[in-house]
Formats: sequence, C-alpha cells, structure tokens
Amino acid sequence: MGVTKSLIMRRILLSVLLLFGAMLSAQTLTQTIRGTVVDSESKFPLADAMVVCDAQQAFTDEYGQFSFDVEIGRKVVAVQLFGYEPKSTIVELNSAKQAVIRVEITESTVKLDEVQVVAAPRGDVKNEMALVSARKFSVEETNLYAGSRGEPARMATNFAGVQGSDDSRNDIVVRGNTPAGILYRFEGINIPNPNHFAIPGTGGGPVTILNNKYIQSGDFYTGAWPGEYGNAISGVFDLEMRDGNNATPFEGSFQFGLLGVELMAEGRLGKEKPNAPSYLLLGRYSTLGMADALGIPLGTTAVPLYADGAFRFSFPQKDGSKLSFWGIGGTSNLTIDVSGTDGDPFTEEFESYGTVDRDQYFDTHMATVGATYSKRLSKMSYAKMGVAASRANIHAVNNKVWRSIDSTDANNLTYRVDSFAKILDYRYIEDKIHSYYNYTKKFDARRSLKVGVNVDYIMGSYHDSTRIVNGIDNVVYDWEMPWNSDDTYVNIQPFLSYKHRLTDALTMTAGASAFHSTINSNSTSLFEPRLGLNYDMDKHNKLFTGAGYHTQMQSSYLYYYEGSQALDDSTVLGTTYNKEMGLTKSAHAVAGWEHNFDYPIRLKLEAYYQYLWNIPVEQQASYFSLVNGGSGFGRLWAEPLENRGLGRNYGLEFTMEHYYRNGFYGLLTGSIFDAKYKGSQNLDALPGSADDVWVNTLFNGRYAMNLVLARNISVGDYGILNLGTKVSTIGGRWFGTVDEVKSTEMSEIEYVNDATFNTEQYNAYFRLDLKVGYKWNYAKLSHEFALDISNITNNKNILTLTYIPERDEGDRVQENYQLGLFPVFYYKVDF
Repeated sequence: MGVTKSLIMRRILLSVLLLFGAMLSAQTLTQTIRGTVVDSESKFPLADAMVVCDAQQAFTDEYGQFSFDVEIGRKVVAVQLFGYEPKSTIVELNSAKQAVIRVEITESTVKLDEVQVVAAPRGDVKNEMALVSARKFSVEETNLYAGSRGEPARMATNFAGVQGSDDSRNDIVVRGNTPAGILYRFEGINIPNPNHFAIPGTGGGPVTILNNKYIQSGDFYTGAWPGEYGNAISGVFDLEMRDGNNATPFEGSFQFGLLGVELMAEGRLGKEKPNAPSYLLLGRYSTLGMADALGIPLGTTAVPLYADGAFRFSFPQKDGSKLSFWGIGGTSNLTIDVSGTDGDPFTEEFESYGTVDRDQYFDTHMATVGATYSKRLSKMSYAKMGVAASRANIHAVNNKVWRSIDSTDANNLTYRVDSFAKILDYRYIEDKIHSYYNYTKKFDARRSLKVGVNVDYIMGSYHDSTRIVNGIDNVVYDWEMPWNSDDTYVNIQPFLSYKHRLTDALTMTAGASAFHSTINSNSTSLFEPRLGLNYDMDKHNKLFTGAGYHTQMQSSYLYYYEGSQALDDSTVLGTTYNKEMGLTKSAHAVAGWEHNFDYPIRLKLEAYYQYLWNIPVEQQASYFSLVNGGSGFGRLWAEPLENRGLGRNYGLEFTMEHYYRNGFYGLLTGSIFDAKYKGSQNLDALPGSADDVWVNTLFNGRYAMNLVLARNISVGDYGILNLGTKVSTIGGRWFGTVDEVKSTEMSEIEYVNDATFNTEQYNAYFRLDLKVGYKWNYAKLSHEFALDISNITNNKNILTLTYIPERDEGDRVQENYQLGLFPVFYYKVDF
C-alpha cells in the first residue's frame, strides 16, 4: 500500500511540474520600459516624441514621459521628434525590474529622415560641451567587460589611453599621468577618493565604494575637457546617480559573491501619480573571507573587511523641478599580523597592502551626503544646484617587527620574532562642505551657454606620530610629528562654456575656467581657456580637435609636512616646508578622426600632446617628482618641494568598436605613447651631461592594447548565456639600480640617485580574462549567476621590487608579482 501511495505522489508531483513547465513555456514574459525624453541642452521635456522598441510604439506626454511593455531581453529603444536628431539607446530588460531611462536628444538644424532603429553611438557623452577625448560611461555596455569586477574605474581601463596601475587596485592611469590627477565628480560634487583602503594622495584603492546598480550614466574625459571641470590634470570621471523606480511600491535585488553580499530596494513613496517621489537603498558587506578559505590570493596575508552603502530620495514636482537627497559611503579595516605569522622566508614576503617588516592596523572611512535641486526656468533655460558634506578619515598604526630566520629544522625554515616596537600612528581627517550652481541657456538650435561655480570648504586635520628606524644598526629614533596641523581653506572654481553650431557641419565649443584656493598665496589661476571643434565631413566621417589649459593643486596633506630630524638634522621643527606649493599646470592639445560604418562599427584615431610645468620636485638635486605618485599603499614623505618640475606626454590612440547588436559586442583599443619628466637632478644638470635627459615616468609603458569580446546566446525561451573575454598587454614599469645601503637603512626599496634612475623596464604585462554567466527569467523573478576570472593563465606580471633585510646579502631584492588567477563569482536575484 505504501508503495502505491508513493507512486501516486510521484505521479502527481510530476504532473504538477509538467503543467508548471508548460505554463512557463506558453507564457510570454514582458516588462515595462518607462522614461522621459528631454532636450539635451535646455533639459526641457519634449512632448509628442515617438518612442519605438520592437513592434511597440508610444508618444511622450506633456511631461516628456512614455511607457510601454515589451518582451524581455536586451533591447534597442529609438526616439524621434520632428526638428531633433534621432537617437537610440540600449536597455537590459529582465522579468523582475522595470527599465527606467532618460533620453536626451539634440535639436537639429537640418530636415531629418524617419527614425531608424539601430544600435546607438555608445561613445557619445551626455555633456554637450565635450567634443574631444570624451567617452560615455554606460552601465549596460560596461557590464559586458570581463575582468572588471563591476567597478567603474576598472571598466574605464578598457578605453584607449587608459590603463590600471596594479591588479590589486583600481587606480586610473590616463596617458601616462599620475592617478592623483583624476577628478571624481558625483552628482555635481567633487567627492573624496571613492574607494576602500584609500591612501592619502592616491586616486584609487583595492575596492570601490561606488556601485553600478545605482549609477545612471557618466562621462569619462582623458584630455582638454570642458570648462566646468577644474582642479585636475589627468582626467575626469563624472557620474550621475539614478532615481528609484516610482511606478511600483517595491523592487528588490539580492546578490551574494566573492566580493560581498548586497541588498538593494527601490520603489515609490506614497500614492501612484505621474511625478511620484521615489526611494533607492543599497548596502553591501564584504565576504573576502571566502577567498582566504578557498586559497585565492588577494595580494595580502590579511583579510580585508569593508562595508558600503548608498541612498537616494527623489521628489519630482509638477513644474518639472526636482529635489533629491542622496548619500554614499563606506568603511574598511585591515590587520596585517606579521609577528603572529611564522611565514616561509623564501616564498611569503610580499604585502601589496603594506610592508613585510611590521604589524599594520589600517582603517578608512568615507561618506558624502547631499541634496540636488534642478528647475526649468523656461522652455530654453534651466538651473541646477547642489550642496553636500563629506568626510574622509584615514587611520594607521604600525609596529616594527625584528625577525631572524629560525633554522632549528633545516627542512622547514621559518621566521622567529625577536622583538617589536610601535613606530607609527597617524590619522588624517578631511571634512568638506561642497556646493555648486549651474545655469544653462539655450538661445536657439545653434547656440547655448552654460555658466556656474563650484565651491568647497575644507577642514583638514593631519597628525602623524612617527619613529624612524635605521635598518643598518636597528636604532629607533625618538618620536616625531612630521604632520601636526589643523587648517581650513576654500577652493573656488567658476566656469563658462559656450557652444555654437557655426554651420550644419561645423560645431565649436569655447569656454574658460578659473581656480582659487585660500590654502596659500600661490594657488590661483585666473584664466584657463578651453576650445573644441567638430567637423562632420559626411554622415560617416568627422574630424575633431581641441585644446585646454588645466591646473591642479596638490594632495592636501603634502602642504603640511614638517620634516624629520631623524632623516635630516637640519629640519626646523614646526615648519610646514611645503605650505606655499603652487599649482601644477598643464596644456593639452588633441586632434582626431572618427568613421562610423553603416554596420554598427566605429573607428576612431586620436593624437594628443600634453605639456606639464610647475610640478613639485625636491629642492635638493634628485629624481623625485609628484608625477610618479598617486598609486600604491604608501604615502609620499615629501622633503622640501618647489614648483620647478616639467613633464610631457604624447601619443596616438586607436579605437574600433562593434556596438552591441544581435547579441555581440566588441571593443579593440590601443595606444602608443611616451610620458617623461624632469626632476631637479635633470633641471640642474649641465648641458650634455648624463643627467640632462627626460626621464621615464613610473607609468610610461609606451604601449597598451585591450581586446574585449562579449556574446549573449539565448537558451530556451528566456534563458541567456553570457560569454566574454578580455586580452590586455601593457609595457612594463620602469625602475633603476637598487641602493642596498639606503634600502637597508630605510627598510624599503631605494634607488641610486643617478642617471640609471628609471632606465630599466619590467617585462610586459599580459592578462587574459574570461567571463561566463547565465540569466534565467520567470514571472516577476530573475536569476543570474556569473563567474569572472581575471588572469586565467596565471601569468606572473611583475608589480614592484621588495627589499628584505633579513636575507643574506645579494638575495635581499625580490621581484613581487601582481595578482595571479583571480576568480570572482556571484549569484544575483531580482524580485
């Protein structure tokens, strides 16, 4: 009888499953695409614009809004309005989350044909004033990139002229420039370094605080950017945060993977109406302990811990204005316990997060909260303003550890801790109040003007207690305070940008910026002109050129360095040697050609030249220059500096892009370049001497190439298999002759200060990445699993050299490698 009942139950269960499967196969899964169409310059909503996707068609209402349902998948949405240039955009549509988009279209000066549903020009930026060296950052597109870990900065390293500095970090190196020269702007605010474990004076970190799930779009600039951006010499990353979906009370997303567990919620606040307020909340907590348990190398023996989050509350008004409150932030901490680890003296001697001769306790905290208000003043003008408050808090404690090799067991050599002493305790805090105001006036279809100002009020606290250790005789000097300052100052950056379509084919943008900081009397730049020209030769070809003058102040903590008597007995305690440093100055010139084929392929060539001057270099003769800073996990101990250094970068960049179509995307970028500088040793050299040369910057790889391929394959009715790969190769970094005596004294690598500096090059960097993912959709529920493997060949790319004083003479310099094979997996469910 039991057997019969069991058989019946199995048949019933099988029948239910078959019925459920038949229902799923018969059901057509659709989702809503909603959005707004606005004028790209005045931001005025456009009524009666025709929006097309698949066989669906809708017209925008008086608020510029539209909505329709289409079958799920990656879709092309095309927009046309008489008198405006047609535009298309890509959206990723699953069964659990509505797609909410904003399409900005440009008024045309010529009669237009009917709309054609084709892949959109993905390189076009949202800023109408940008004509050269600019690239749109599209979340839908960049999510296809293998090896990027979902981070905006790592995704940007696929663009021509852009490379990373280190696999374990996301610093952005643009055209051989320092990563510290990058400006991060978020919601119009010049935010602090948006990364966990951020070191003072750097432009990146190992893990970003930013998250693609709440980014709407962005622009990335590599040279001669518009006047509204100031205080930057390398590049600009301008990102916008999206609103939550105000058409539904709740949408959620949960993700679990190697880099963290995330939970996001968004939806409508209050009753349903055309301009309902919305909310968006996101939180993430690290799970890198899994990597440690699985034996996946992280570049450190410690387990980095971090958490971050974001929020946004938006309140659209009937008159078209909108008030939004938003915030992003993160906290992180790391403990490197050298004294508590025996270690193998021959195989375990590298810490990418620190050094191998000390215990290190490191924590960072960053938060920015703000409010943004935008308002249409008329059909031809609008204003946008914002205020925000931010804090960046960095704290570190180091205990020097003296070790010797324990050879009790000749077959198992380990380190033995002999003694240790606390040698460092520093905390840097920067609190800032940010504000900006922009006004845009569109005169007609040919002319528009944008003016504005950014103001930042900075309250800095820089305190550092240090004991210098002489590695030769192991003498520990008395406590000193090389940083011991509290100060406030203001940065002001007004700007003006003007755009004029001189003819139907020729467009000009012109503008100017200025910069003034009250940090000292040498940080003022009254006039920084910008100019861009774009000539459309025909519907396939265009020529463009541009130029700009840019300035940047130095990392704040460098102004307050008071020196060290242990390193230089002539140091006068209490003197901020670098307080009067001036601005670094840079001139950019760019020219290029772009061809768009009838098939969705774009080809672009761009040549550039950049000249830098007023770079801080040491007053005493040396090869030190701030152009080599801005990356890694160490601060710069800058001896007295002066603005005499020079630099120059030039190169040629190539981009071939196959826009996403029929499930395929491809991107091939390459650059050949040369980035060199002159420090005080070179500037003071006799003509024709060995030191009278331009020196390779740390980032002068001389060439870089990336190939990105992605393919989406439909499986069944609503399953999608995602395949992607990336191949990268970059010229190696530069180094010189190691000064073993100085390295022993300082317990870190020091190079001989002569003509051999940065004349030797590491082997070329090579990395192959692979990404495999699968998405499957059910009614109101979507699942995704992905495995993103960086460096699948486990190639040993040299990162740097380490000096290990405990080893025998002649064996103390060790090559250290970047991350090997690094698999990142995640499972995500949208509901």
